[in-house]
Amino acid sequence: MPDATPPGADPLAAELQARLAGAIALRGPAYVPRTHHLDADGRPLFINRLALETSPYLLQHAHNPVNWFPWGDEAFAEARRLGRPVFLSIGYSTCHWCHVMEAESFEDAAIARFLNRHYVAIKVDREERPDIDAVYMSAVQQLTGAGGWPMSVWLTAAREPFFGGTYFPPRDGGRGGPRGFLPLLGALSDTFQRDPDRVRQACTALVEAIRHDMQGAYGTGGADAAIGLPASDVIDATVAHYRQSFDARYGGLSRAPKFPSHIPVRLLLRYHQRTGDADALRMATLTLEKMAAGGLYDQLGGGFHRYSTDVRWLVPHFEKMLYDNALLVVAYAEAFQVTGRTDFARVARETCDYILREMTDAGGGFYSATDADSEGEEGRFFVWREDEIRRELDALGDGDTTERFLAHYDVHPGGNWEGHTILNVPHPDEAAWEALAAARARLYAVRARRTPPLRDEKILAAWNGLMISALAVAGRILDAPHYVAAAVRAADFVLTRLRGADGGLRRSFKDGQARQAAFLDDHAFLAAGLIDLYEATFDVRHLRDALALAETTERLFADPAGAWFMSSEAHEGLIAREKPAYDGAEPSGTSVALLNALRLGVLTDDERWRQIAERGLRAHARVLGERPIAMTEALLAVDFLATTPRQIAVVWPDSAAAAAAPLLAVVGRHFLPARALAAAPESAVAALAQTIPFVGDKVAQGGRPTAYVCRHGRCKLPVSDAAGLEAQLREAGS
Repeated sequence: MPDATPPGADPLAAELQARLAGAIALRGPAYVPRTHHLDADGRPLFINRLALETSPYLLQHAHNPVNWFPWGDEAFAEARRLGRPVFLSIGYSTCHWCHVMEAESFEDAAIARFLNRHYVAIKVDREERPDIDAVYMSAVQQLTGAGGWPMSVWLTAAREPFFGGTYFPPRDGGRGGPRGFLPLLGALSDTFQRDPDRVRQACTALVEAIRHDMQGAYGTGGADAAIGLPASDVIDATVAHYRQSFDARYGGLSRAPKFPSHIPVRLLLRYHQRTGDADALRMATLTLEKMAAGGLYDQLGGGFHRYSTDVRWLVPHFEKMLYDNALLVVAYAEAFQVTGRTDFARVARETCDYILREMTDAGGGFYSATDADSEGEEGRFFVWREDEIRRELDALGDGDTTERFLAHYDVHPGGNWEGHTILNVPHPDEAAWEALAAARARLYAVRARRTPPLRDEKILAAWNGLMISALAVAGRILDAPHYVAAAVRAADFVLTRLRGADGGLRRSFKDGQARQAAFLDDHAFLAAGLIDLYEATFDVRHLRDALALAETTERLFADPAGAWFMSSEAHEGLIAREKPAYDGAEPSGTSVALLNALRLGVLTDDERWRQIAERGLRAHARVLGERPIAMTEALLAVDFLATTPRQIAVVWPDSAAAAAAPLLAVVGRHFLPARALAAAPESAVAALAQTIPFVGDKVAQGGRPTAYVCRHGRCKLPVSDAAGLEAQLREAGS
């Protein structure tokens, strides 16, 4: 085979080149190299070690002229051997600005040649290695006061950072930036070689700051224990903060860009339920309404884009992430419980349908994301011209439908974004939405013929856990058994396919391979999904699997002094070991583990789980007291602890499972965040009581399905009719 060594790099060994060529050959004749460096036959001129990876993000860079290495000992040993610094680039496959920096810099032969001659270059997929991402994101934030992707970090062979940033234009003055990537590479390489003491001092200071940032905010378990458990007053303070910064016109915070996670909708719903505060409910529902009416929501295909670039939720950043959609399904389903609004139920359904239609692997797992870009342009797949819509809808033979669609979805000849239209709904109307079903189907079919954005088909344990929760919760609340069935299938996929040879959970699955030992969030999110799945199916194996994962979480990640580490002792030892204490676009593994422990304690009557949750809350008491908005998902656990949870059991005669449906439907309609649900036929009660003791003495009275609503082991009178159960669940303090 011809030599495909990147420019300026030492020649790749023949054995390595053969392995790389073999890896590309396995991708088949449909494989399209992502590079403009091609020979006359369309074959890539260059190849690097990323061709041996399964991550879609790393494979995007396999034919750059940069001599990329994956993260690992080989790369750092090479840097040590050559006496060079390391350039570390971290991103993910659907990151728009990652694509921009690739096109401008990593595909630039002159920049690549300089990198290859003076550095060892490493690429990391942040979604596969959140531990690496967290460490070096802390470094960039310490240096610049901000962070983001692509992340660009300069390291020594000892993996210690001495400089960093995010996106850089290729040369000075590019995109208005004062410092270009190529000049910066030159200056930092020169400093590394000429002034090693300066580099060493920068590394020492930066590593100390990273360790303090990631581990030093906790003190000792005893010190934070003296603060006491966080109480509902931290929730009061958090809601007051959001009240002050809330956008009363468009929902969300009064700023742009706007992320769905900027307003803790699920916390506001709980606060409203516990206090009766109407303003908290208004903030939650207005935000949900405006997000679903804007361009942030895919009005044709369902599902949410990642964030809005403007205050109106109109112009999104067009990538779609599995975790956003999973979290929003739960928020909309819970809001439906609280308000009964059919538009919230519809959005939850449409989002679930989008995931099952477009983001589900043949084996049942869920893909990670889709790109913002297609055909080299952001948003091209999703936007429309007015004349294009007219032509397609007029073909339906009903001009009135065309005009109604244009009015409902804010379509005008000039468009609302760069001459095109992002569909949005200025005046939501469910009757109009129903009437336009055929028009939407027509345009969806037309759109499906366009070149679609890239889909990242790796399957992550953590994000699948979130989606299992979403489908289980939506299926239970919306009485949609097919969502629950999809959640069961996904759980089976993750629990069987994302396993290593040692039986341990793995982070990522792609191309038939399960890779990377799972982290705290993988275990915690999947356990939460399995708890929700038990309460949607009442199949006790899901609860037992959740308990096993929670036990593993304690064994691998718990710090006896309090809190949890992101990584276990079995993971690679990085320069710092994070204790997650921030809820961003995704909740932290810490916050989910806290609520898991409380829920398992109520389900199993095992006091140890409550003690585990209290230990974790005490460890984070200082953060929750001083900066509760940093951990709004952890406040769900504080709210749970501040409320005496209900234990609800439904028991039916063995031959009368269908007759229990009305009772279970009542439970599904009610917003009961602090609760444990259990249900079984009478013949299974004794066995179930070994895992869920509170069902142990429950019977189907008079041969009829019977519901029990209890707190602290004290139960109201058993009821066998839906109206009676409805009344008990509505009683204040019941």
